[in-house]
Amino acid sequence: MTSSPPPPPVPSDAPGGGRGPLRRLRARGRDEAHRTASPLELFFDLCFVVAVAQAGIQLVHSVAEGHAGQGILDYAMVFFALWWAWMNFTWFASAYDNDDVLYRVVTLVQIAGVLVLAAGVSRAFEEHEYLVVWLGYVIMRVALAAQWLRAARSTEGPERTTALRYAGGVLACQVGWLGLLFLPAGARPWWFLVMALLEMCVPPFAERERGTSWHPRHIAERYGLFTIIVLGETIAAATIAVKSGIDENDALGELLPIAAGGLLVVFAAWWIYFVVPAHGHLRSNRQAFVWGYGHYLVFASAAAIGAGLEVAVEQTVGKAHISTLAASAAVTLPTALYLLTVWVLHSRHFKRGISQQLVLPTTALLVICCTFLGHWAVFAAGVVCALSVVAGETLATRLAAREGGPAALTG
Repeated sequence: MTSSPPPPPVPSDAPGGGRGPLRRLRARGRDEAHRTASPLELFFDLCFVVAVAQAGIQLVHSVAEGHAGQGILDYAMVFFALWWAWMNFTWFASAYDNDDVLYRVVTLVQIAGVLVLAAGVSRAFEEHEYLVVWLGYVIMRVALAAQWLRAARSTEGPERTTALRYAGGVLACQVGWLGLLFLPAGARPWWFLVMALLEMCVPPFAERERGTSWHPRHIAERYGLFTIIVLGETIAAATIAVKSGIDENDALGELLPIAAGGLLVVFAAWWIYFVVPAHGHLRSNRQAFVWGYGHYLVFASAAAIGAGLEVAVEQTVGKAHISTLAASAAVTLPTALYLLTVWVLHSRHFKRGISQQLVLPTTALLVICCTFLGHWAVFAAGVVCALSVVAGETLATRLAAREGGPAALTG
């Protein structure tokens, strides 16, 4: 995942080489047919969403108590740790997954790490105590470094150098993250920014001479599946919030517009993301680098939509100590960010003509304008998102009719 020239294809039709509990951790090929996400990868994603849900819960509490600025900062820091660990595993697995016993065990260790991190999320938000979060992150990252060292042992030449650079970079960054435990509270956000930039420099440094053999369709599927899981968690969180509001406050009439609008937002978010074939854009390592990193905003904003819906519910039933405008913004702003990020990352690459190109940016602007519609803001934002899907499909159908070919991609 870098701007370096991609490696030559490595023919491969099965994970690793040979059979047995332990196999050499050799690169898989980009030409591999029928490459799909494994059950272990799906389990990995599911456990990560547990931590994402914890971060979302704490964001809700922060915003509802009127501490939106600090809450968003804490959320961005915790979510970075989750996203970065998930993304590094995903790209490594796309290139090297051999599915032997040791590979599975080390992956399960990474899952244990994310669960430890999840256990420390509440203390990170409430007390700015990062020891447990740091420990969980270290478990995940040391396990990944062990995988890279194993890959280095199984190969030679530039590929071995790439693996060793990855392992060294990952381990070196863990030392730097100790600053979050010892630095004064006011310096920690700045130290986090420095360390996050250093972490993101590891892949370009490691792959500057030889890139890894990630599989475009597999990567696109992995990112798509995680998007689905995050959107599903958003629906679950919003549903629980609405149910609680109805049971405790008998506020069905007030909550129905929020529930309907939230559902429309999430449905549109799914439609817009999957209407374009993301793997078709991943033709080079440079494109993959920007696309992969940019998904931090996609995942974070998608999860934040669920938190925003919970805030809107709590404000409606009188539990949140914020204004209606602030509660509405908790939904509309992450929704607009999601729309713009998806458009920038891959939707715009499949648009044809100014009309199609303007659909998502215009939708994002209108969603932001919905913030000022009081208690109807969330419902209005949902309607706008749904209409954007209708507009996109209509423009694609008309373009196809004029050209006499299949419908152009929308979103």
